[in-house]
Amino acid sequence: MNQSNQNSAIKKGWLRALLIIIPFFIVTGIFQLIGLILHSAITGNLNLESLQNVNMSDGLMLTTQFSGTLGTLFIVWVFTKYIDRKAFIDLGFSLKNQTKNILYGLLAGFVMMGLGTILLWANGNLTIDSINFGLASLLQSVFLFTLVSVNEEVFVRGYILPNFMESMNKYIALILSSLIFTILHLMNPGVSFIGVTNIFLAGILLGIGYIFTKNLWFPLALHFSWNFFQGPIFGFEVSGTNTDTLITQTITGSELLTGGKFGFEGSLLASLLCTACIILFWFIYKKQDYRLLSA
Repeated sequence: MNQSNQNSAIKKGWLRALLIIIPFFIVTGIFQLIGLILHSAITGNLNLESLQNVNMSDGLMLTTQFSGTLGTLFIVWVFTKYIDRKAFIDLGFSLKNQTKNILYGLLAGFVMMGLGTILLWANGNLTIDSINFGLASLLQSVFLFTLVSVNEEVFVRGYILPNFMESMNKYIALILSSLIFTILHLMNPGVSFIGVTNIFLAGILLGIGYIFTKNLWFPLALHFSWNFFQGPIFGFEVSGTNTDTLITQTITGSELLTGGKFGFEGSLLASLLCTACIILFWFIYKKQDYRLLSA
């Protein structure tokens, strides 16, 4: 158990972590509404129901994600400055000696999605229909999923997890933060029991490096890579949401294996790959932590 931040306005880390949740939903919702209004003013089309549309326009998706991310950064900054009373960069943004962790994250997402695609193709569950390269579309996807990773990682791994860690064992803190991460995705379209389970496992995987390094670059890189290769590259839905894709594919067979409408991360195959990566990176970061303590 870590010692509490004595300068904080609220001494209990677990309480700070819980208190930000409702303001987070309120503030990000307001920012997204502002983004929708601005988008509507530009396009001349105001439609609140479009926010619930899985196939919302690319422009609207980018606008709402960008505005929502600004809302997340704002509320986390407010809590960090006035409740935790520390610098925003101390959430884990230091780039010093982080090249390896960034590469770990990018490579892990690519390998999991690439291996999953190959296994489904080899088993006859996936057929590649066409390959359509569009530079503008790919760049837009890079921007979109960078925003997604920043939005969720700053909130969950940057604020919730370290505050839990100040009050309890780091593994319990990791589990609790992963449960909150899972709750954030419960309203995603096409969500299934296995999908929810895999989101929880993804939360564990994304946080496993943070509990040893106190740095966000591994989960930021992995979160981006997981989403980017899953959707825009290999053609799966991303947590039930459609995107423009490099590879157009057709999925057949049991949804237990393919993930169905929720995408690859709703499959048992994703469960196995995610669990394997959790074990792998636990050993990697545990060994790295042991070396630092022994130095």
